[in-house]
Amino acid sequence: MQGSNNKTILSGLTSDEMRPILSNYPSFRSSQIYKWIISGIDSFEGMNNLPLPLRRELAEKCTLNPGKVTSTQRDTDGTVKLAISMDDGAVIEAVIIRDGKDRITACLSTQAGCPAGCVFCKTGMIGYKRNLTASEIASQFLLLKKNEKGISHIVIMGMGEPLLNLDELRKAINFFTDKKGLNISKRRITVSTYGIAKGILDLANNGPDIRLALSLTTANDELRQRLIPASRENPLPRVKEALLYYQKKAKRRITLEMVLLKGINTGASDAKAVREFAQGMDTVINLIPWNPVEGIEFEGVPLCAPTQKEITDYALALENEGLKVTLRLKKGRGISGACGQLGSTSTSKLES
Repeated sequence: MQGSNNKTILSGLTSDEMRPILSNYPSFRSSQIYKWIISGIDSFEGMNNLPLPLRRELAEKCTLNPGKVTSTQRDTDGTVKLAISMDDGAVIEAVIIRDGKDRITACLSTQAGCPAGCVFCKTGMIGYKRNLTASEIASQFLLLKKNEKGISHIVIMGMGEPLLNLDELRKAINFFTDKKGLNISKRRITVSTYGIAKGILDLANNGPDIRLALSLTTANDELRQRLIPASRENPLPRVKEALLYYQKKAKRRITLEMVLLKGINTGASDAKAVREFAQGMDTVINLIPWNPVEGIEFEGVPLCAPTQKEITDYALALENEGLKVTLRLKKGRGISGACGQLGSTSTSKLES
C-alpha cells in the first residue's frame, strides 16, 4: 500500500507479495528484504547484503513501518506498551504481555479508537478515527518484537473492533502466519469481538481459522446493550446463532470474556444467564476484573473494580452452573496497558 508520502509500505507484505513491487530485480532480492523486515530492522541502510544502489532506490520509493514509536512504557510486571503515531496524527497503542516463562503475547490494535462505545473501556471514551491498514497492524508486531524477541502468541484485543476491519486484519494474519516468515500458528492467534454476527459468519466461511473470543461481559441482553451501545444491532440470540455456526465450522472452543464490574454483573442471576447463553457451545469463561480508568461512569455512577470476594463468589457461581472458568491476570495496570485501559496516550477525543 501507499503511505501519505506516496512511498510503498513494505511491512506486512510477504516475500511473494513484495515480488511484483521489485520486478526489476532478481526474485531472491524480495526474499532478502522480507527476511530483514521480519527481523525488525528499521532502515534500508542496514540491509547490508543488498547492493548500495538498491538500498538507495528502496529508501526513495519505499518505507518500512508506517508508524513511529512516540513512547515506550514498561511496567514492573514485565508488560511493555508502545504508543505509535501515524502520519495522519492517529495514535494507537500495542502491548507485550508476559504470562509465565514460555508465553509472551503481543496485543495488537485494529482501529484508531473504537466505535463500540463500551462504557467500561478507555478506548471507547476517545471515540473512533479510522480503520488501520494491514501494514499498520503488522508493524505493531514488528515494533513490539524489537522489545521482546520471543513473542509466541498474538491477541487482537487492543484498540478497536476487529470484525469491522476484517479485510485488513486477514492480510495482517497472512503475514503473521506465513511459513516463510514469522510462521506463527493460527492456533496461537486470538481475535476478540464484542459480537458482530455478520463478521463471525464471515470468519466461519472464509477464515482465517484462528481462535475466537466474545467480549460478553453480561448475558443479560438489556444490560449488555446499555454497557455496550453498539451491541444493540447484534442482540445476543443473533450472536449465539453465529457463534454456534462458527464452532461447527471451526471446531474450536470459544472464549467468553467477562469484564467484572462491582455490583453490576456479578450476581447469581448473572451467572445463570451466562450458563443459559453458553448452553450448547464449547466455551471457557475468562473473568477480567475491571481495570480502573479515571472518569468512567455508568449511568451517572462511577465504575468500580469488584472486591476479591465478589470475584471469588462469582467464579464459584459460574462453576456451580457447570462452566469452565479462568481468571485473567492483572498485567499492565501500572502503565495503563491492561484490558480496557488503552488510549491513555491520546490527550483528546479523536475526530472521524
